[in-house]
Amino acid sequence: QVQLVESGGGLVQPGGSLRLSCAASGNIFSINTMAWYRQAPGKQRELVARISGGSNTNYASSVKGRFTISGDNAKHTVNLQMNSLKPEDTAVYYCNAVIVTTTPYSVEAWGQGTLVTVSS
Repeated sequence: QVQLVESGGGLVQPGGSLRLSCAASGNIFSINTMAWYRQAPGKQRELVARISGGSNTNYASSVKGRFTISGDNAKHTVNLQMNSLKPEDTAVYYCNAVIVTTTPYSVEAWGQGTLVTVSS
């Protein structure tokens, strides 16, 4: 069994910054990818940023240059530094990971979500 726990959401003014963190725990042998998705009210869940192999990253075009994803494979954590936040970044942010367990088999896990609100 694998669990993802997120932290760091909250209310921030436009132009401000927030840092989201996610920690994976459980029967983890290795982590293939970790990512952040978001879902705004009335919209589909979308990929924000993904990291694989410890350093290969990709970003949604809407956040490129403003958000930075980083990970620590040894600690099974991933962070999302969000700068120059805009009202349209308001959403519930979900941590996602593709994990090889100790069983072993591959599982995709999701966190419970953390709300980010960008408003003045």
